[in-house]
Amino acid sequence: MEHAYDYVIVGAGMSADAAIKAIREGAPEASIALIGDEREAPYQRPPLSKDLWNGDTDDADIMLETERQDVDMYLDRSVKLVDRAAHGLRDSEGDLFRYKRLLIATGAEPNQLPIESDRVVHFRTHDDYRRLRELATEGQHVAVVGGGFIGCELAASLAGNGVKVSWLFPGEGPGAGRFPEGLSEFLTGYYRERGVQVMPGSRVSGGKETDHGVELTLEDERTLAVDAVVAGLGVTPRTELAEAAGLRVDDGIVVDARLRTQDPDIWAAGDVASFHAMDLGRRIRVEHENAAVSMGAHAGRAMRGEDAAYTELPFFYSDLFDLGYEAVGVLDTGLEVVEDWAEPYQKGVVYYLERGRVRGVLLWNVWEKVDAARQLIAMPGPFDAKSLKGRIDKG
Repeated sequence: MEHAYDYVIVGAGMSADAAIKAIREGAPEASIALIGDEREAPYQRPPLSKDLWNGDTDDADIMLETERQDVDMYLDRSVKLVDRAAHGLRDSEGDLFRYKRLLIATGAEPNQLPIESDRVVHFRTHDDYRRLRELATEGQHVAVVGGGFIGCELAASLAGNGVKVSWLFPGEGPGAGRFPEGLSEFLTGYYRERGVQVMPGSRVSGGKETDHGVELTLEDERTLAVDAVVAGLGVTPRTELAEAAGLRVDDGIVVDARLRTQDPDIWAAGDVASFHAMDLGRRIRVEHENAAVSMGAHAGRAMRGEDAAYTELPFFYSDLFDLGYEAVGVLDTGLEVVEDWAEPYQKGVVYYLERGRVRGVLLWNVWEKVDAARQLIAMPGPFDAKSLKGRIDKG
């Protein structure tokens, strides 16, 4: 079957939804198609590891109602190739789609453990959440593998639901490489006080399904028997379609200030896009909600003709039991780290400096200061530890 649309969006995530809404605002009569390999229409992803576990929201609440934008949605199918010269693409059902303008918002794929079992969940989608809910009932023993953003959230959410949690990661503490050493050490104790078996320095080398669950094998030859495993090991951008189409890829699909690829009729946005962050002076790729939504909306406006650069520096946030944070820019302990605590590890601001410029800000239990952090990152400086102390109000 052959279809023709003004705009085709490949991907069914939050970027796709934001792009469609932005297109529709300025082009009410345009024809729009969405093609995505998930079974569901676009939904909010952050609640999958946060609010859906604490009872603040339910599955119906996370849906984004993309269908209200008069868009034709082709779900549970993937795009196999893009013919740039013909302005067409072919999907897994064999259908041909003609487009005038195309957005690639294919997101990212979770990195995998070397274990084959339906009791191992590589956490990314709504279906993954549902499967983990089935496995992680009260009293069950679940291994959370990964000490980064998703691992921190899932360990807290599962423990808060009466699940016995063993938390394994190769670093010395949660958020290692992003959080200052003292904060990371504090979090280890904080999680242990809440019943989590924290196992730093643990790297999974393999495992197998057993009659009663999963047996993990660690690099030091220890084993751990659990009822189920959930992995948060980071993601890899899904750039295969762009690469096959001859688009430039470098840790993501490379886009210009308008989020356009080198093809004048193809844009990219969200987790899959590598863009130049002007305030950081470098090219980055961001895997968080704010980036997905803001980039999707900007790409949608650009596709319908608006000529403006994408200048937003995305932020991200997290909730860990009774603690929470917001962060902007680059969190890298390889930079100069300046800590400014109102109360150590309970409330404070952490700055990340590079050659006298602020490159990242961690707002630990300090709220409504994201704009102040962005403004600071945009300033040329120079800054040092003394001039940064008290720069952002710790509340």
